[in-house]
Amino acid sequence: MRIGIVVDSACDLPADFIREHRLILLPITVRIGEAVLADHREEDATLNFLDTHVAERGAEAETIPFSVNQIRDLFLQHLVIDYDHVFCLTITKTRSPIHDNALQASFAILNEYRPIRQAAGHNSPFALRVLDTQNLFAAQAVTAVEAVRLRDAGAGVAQMRERLEELAGNVHGYMITRDLYYMRARARHKGDRSVGLLTAALGSALDIKPVLHGYRGETAPVAKIKGFDNAVQRLFGFVGQRVVHGLLTPVVCVSYGGPLDELRALPGYAPLRETCQAHGVALLESVMSLTGMVNVGKGAVTVGFADVPHEFES
Repeated sequence: MRIGIVVDSACDLPADFIREHRLILLPITVRIGEAVLADHREEDATLNFLDTHVAERGAEAETIPFSVNQIRDLFLQHLVIDYDHVFCLTITKTRSPIHDNALQASFAILNEYRPIRQAAGHNSPFALRVLDTQNLFAAQAVTAVEAVRLRDAGAGVAQMRERLEELAGNVHGYMITRDLYYMRARARHKGDRSVGLLTAALGSALDIKPVLHGYRGETAPVAKIKGFDNAVQRLFGFVGQRVVHGLLTPVVCVSYGGPLDELRALPGYAPLRETCQAHGVALLESVMSLTGMVNVGKGAVTVGFADVPHEFES
């Protein structure tokens, strides 16, 4: 059976991983003033757009996910012919309409695919599963990596579905941003009051950086640490401890809102890389999606891995 894997462009995976494993992207379009870019996870294009637009007016950006009709057309024009079963893994539905759009599109796809497949010489049925990864950015990528591993190992559709649904509820995402004022401006533009003025002012004045934890569709601060470099060092150290303890899948995904050379120079990152290598855990690093950067600001760090429930200890 030909199994396809679809992710949206907020899923922070390296571009070469996406190409090598033939993942299909649902691009998210970003509009800042008159500047428009569909995010196809091309790192050079993302960084150029970041330098020229995001820094100035990113908080006012509009992000436009694939609509129901666009998802329907992508499947009916290509995917129902190229594959027999497709897993569509989306960013958490609590933060984006992509999951609901894909779910709504799936009904039309499953009603309309038969003549298209038959015309292409395929008489077997087509099936589609839309799955909420319940997380964001680098954490969203963990479930996609496991989907690739299962497919490459020859797992059946039922086995993949059960495993991916279970895994999505056990992925932990952590994020540290540089600029709370940006986060507040972005949240206000979107009508989200979760980052208050007092929190932003105190955090910026005292250089306090909250560590945000994404888990099962919810995001909440789990620590407040003075200084960005100190905060990321302690986060990387904590992730290394979880790697030593033993993860549910052998992968840690990391994304950064800027050039990867800056990520690799952050304190604590080199020891994390060494710990992953010593314990047979792949460390996948990528430039954060443009969607991610306009929502959380330049220079943010996100980390994702699958693990049992735990408390953040810095």
